[in-house]
Parts: sequence; C-alpha cells; structure tokens
Amino acid sequence: MTVPLPCYDVAIIGAGVNGAGIARDAALRGLRVIVLDKNDMCSGTSAVSSRLIHGGLRYLEYGEIPLVYESLHERRCLRRIAAHLVKPIRINIPIFSGARRGLLLIRLGMIAYDLLSFRKSLPGHEMLDREQIMNDEPGLRDDGLLGATRYFDAQITFAERLVLENLLAARSAGAEIKTYCEVREIRACDRAVDTVVFVDREGAESEIAVKSVVNAAGPWVDKVLKTAPRRAKRFIGGTKGSHIVVGRFTGAPKGAFYVEAAADGRPFFIIPWNSQLLIGTTDIRYEESLDNIRASRAEVDYLVAETNRVFPNANLRIDDIHFAYAGVRPLPYREKGPESAITRRHIIKSNRKIAKGLISIIGGKLTTYRNLAEQTVDRLAKVLHRKLPECRTRDTLLPGAWGVDRARERLKVSELLTEEGTARLLSIYGGRAASIVEMAADDPALQVSLDGNGNYLAAEVVFSIREEFATTLTDIVFRRMMIGLDADQGRSLYDAVASAAAAEFGWEAAQQKREFQLLVDYADSLRVT
Repeated sequence: MTVPLPCYDVAIIGAGVNGAGIARDAALRGLRVIVLDKNDMCSGTSAVSSRLIHGGLRYLEYGEIPLVYESLHERRCLRRIAAHLVKPIRINIPIFSGARRGLLLIRLGMIAYDLLSFRKSLPGHEMLDREQIMNDEPGLRDDGLLGATRYFDAQITFAERLVLENLLAARSAGAEIKTYCEVREIRACDRAVDTVVFVDREGAESEIAVKSVVNAAGPWVDKVLKTAPRRAKRFIGGTKGSHIVVGRFTGAPKGAFYVEAAADGRPFFIIPWNSQLLIGTTDIRYEESLDNIRASRAEVDYLVAETNRVFPNANLRIDDIHFAYAGVRPLPYREKGPESAITRRHIIKSNRKIAKGLISIIGGKLTTYRNLAEQTVDRLAKVLHRKLPECRTRDTLLPGAWGVDRARERLKVSELLTEEGTARLLSIYGGRAASIVEMAADDPALQVSLDGNGNYLAAEVVFSIREEFATTLTDIVFRRMMIGLDADQGRSLYDAVASAAAAEFGWEAAQQKREFQLLVDYADSLRVT
C-alpha cells in the first residue's frame, strides 16, 4: 500500500525576511504552509543589510516615488507591530561644497520625503547651518562644510530577530519550518507544480506534495529554478554590498550619518549600532559564488578611507575593524547601466511557462517585506482558486511585541540577571524574554550564568534550541542570542554556550568539538585581514 505524501498548499523556499513574511501571512490566512531553507533562517541577504527600516531617501533620485511611499508606510507599520525591535534613529546629511548633491537638491528631497510620510509619528526634517552641525557633531570634517540636514528614520539592531519572529508566528499559525533542508527538485504534473524533493543535513531525502511553490531564495532564485522541469531565463543580477563594524573612535558621531562618498559619489551610512559603528554599504555587480560571500579588501579600504575623510580624527586602520559582512542583493538582472539605477522594487514573478503554481520573488527590501508578503499571498489565492481571509499582518503584533512590560517585571523579580542583562534580553526577545526566566525557574542548571556576572543565562541557550529551532552553535551565537555581533563576536562565551548546548542536544565530546570548531571558523571568516 502506497503511503500518501504530506500535502501543502504552498512550499516556500527560503527563510529570509521575504520567505518568513510570506509564511506568516499565508498561515494566518489558513493555508497549509511549509518553509524550506538549505541553511539556517536569515543566513543570507536579510542578515547583511544596513539594518535600517527606512523610506529609501536615495530612491527619490531615480524617481521611485511609489517605492519611497510604500517604504515609509511600512516603516510606520513595523514600528507598531515590532516596537521592541524597531526604534527611531536620527540621521544627519552633511552638505559639502563641490558635492554632487547640493543644498537645494537635498532640501527638495527632504521636503518630498516628509510629504510622502504623512501621518508619521517621527519628527520632520530640519536644516542646520555649519555652526549648528559642528556644535552637535564636533568630530565632523569642517573643511568645505556648508551645513547639514537632519531627519528621522528607524533602525533594527538585529534583523535576524525580525525574521525569526515572523517564522515563530507562522509556526504558531500551523506552518512547518524546516531549516538545513535543500530543495533538489521541483516536479510538475500536467505542467503544474506537483511535488518538491529536498535533502536534510544528514543526506536523508524527503518528498512532499504541493499545490504551489514560492521561490523566495533571494540571490539563489535562479539556482532554485534550475531544479524545476523547464529552463528559465535569468532573473537575478545581484549587486554586492559590504559593511564594516568598528568601535567608537575619536570624534565619533552621536547620531547616524548619511554621506556622499568622494570616490564615486555613492551615499553610504555611518551608524551607531550595537554599541559600535556600522559603516556601509558598497554596491558592485557580482558574478561569483553565492556561498561564503565576504567583503573584499578593496571594499574595506574604500569604507575606511571615506570614514576617515568625513571624520578626520578617526584615523581608522584595518586593525580597528571588529568584523565585516557582505551579501548580494537579489535585484532584477540588468546587463548594462549603473548598479545604483537598478530598481529596488520587488517583483512577484509568475513562472507559468516553467510550471503553473510556481512564483519567484525578485528583489525586495527589509523595510517592505510585509507588504510584499501580503501581495504574494493575494496572488496565491488566485493561483489556488481560493477565497482567503483578509490580510492580518498590518495590525497583528509579532510574538515579542506582546507583554514587554510584564516580561520586564518578571525578569526583575527573578533576580537572575543584572540590570544590563535584563535590558539586553528585552531588546532581543521582547515579551518572550519572560519565558526564558520561567524556563530557568524550573531547572537550577539553567540558572547558571554563562559569563559569571549575571548577564547571560544557560536558559537562553536551551530556549533557542527548544523554542527557536536552532540546531548549531553558529545558529545560537549569531542568529539567536546575537552575541556573535558583539565587538569580540561573543568569543568569551563560546565554551559556556557549547557546554549548555551539548547538554541539551546530548552531543558526545567529539561532536561538541566539531560544532565548536565550525563556530570559530565562521566567526573567523568575518574577520578582516
């Protein structure tokens, strides 16, 4: 007797922000959903942005007014549904003589930005003269400085947590989440998607029946399409963006800066982030391997030189860089033209010529993932010939946005964490932080302080495994606890984290050693030499 295959309304390939957002929306509307990713969640493009939830001021230059409007609308939405993760940030744009973007152009751009973000809760822009900006930011270069404009956008310190919370919400609504499961084949019957074959970390092959497939694999979209029964033209022409992370230097800015680079005129950010400074990004066409993407020395030198130019007392050197990261934007393929002119709008592409029921996501921004997801699920309703409920994601809070005040009180009463440790836990987990200390209350072994100072609990490691589908030490350190993005990449805690994880997983000594080495290798790969 043949055992029927597990059947899903939609298989979503890719657990980045777009895939996670689509999974949440689809599951909340009653679809049976499975998410597949060949790596951990948020281990690609979603984790390597400038970590801003912003309107895309630069897109006004290219006439992408609808995109700016959409972004500003979604910024307001995310500040509501993910208030524990998305915070306001003040950004300065210094204006220097001889720059491509002069005072009048910037002033007009800021007026348009304010108009497009009507009903916003953030203050409007203000213009500062030379003396005002130098009083506020004395480390700024004064040679040729004419003045500045200041405006507000929003920042998400850990985009990884935004992706995770969308997946958690999807799972709560019935979705199945499978990381480290690589899709090997998309099969069709009567020219419509029929089954998906994937392989897990141990090499075990599984097959599922599907009614539709959403290819949200980011830069890997074309690679996924190669597993389908018919060939497709090239859709992705990604550009590489790199960032460096440094400590606070002499004359470091108090607020964020958005500055025009002297070398090529491209704007880049210098942003206070995670008690450090995040500097980037670059924008260059990329045709190399999509695995193990790293910032090149040329990109690093460019960012260091431009930062030293704008903040001349910084005197940054390569040795001052804590780590760097890079990724590829999954932009539409364009054979010619400047990288900056390639649209940042998302495209929801129906791949009917390959197989009916197959949809690919091209492009997209961290800021607009929720609206992209809503549009995609609306499209799925037509593909599946289903009348689905209205989208609920505009107003439904993400899991960590609930009960933050209760969690704060619960952490305080537990007396397991310092004030600093409490603030850290709330900033990462929001209201879900209460569950960590509640878990620890039932098991003295989980009350152990990983650092000996009461800032990190063993319970946090176990929580990431039991509740957040972490399966490796790298998952835990870099995409759950977020200590991998600290100045020392969390290295002082690696032994303690590994011991707690080994006890939970039941690892033998040899496996714990292998996992530990993989974590160190990954951390080392982000170092600049």
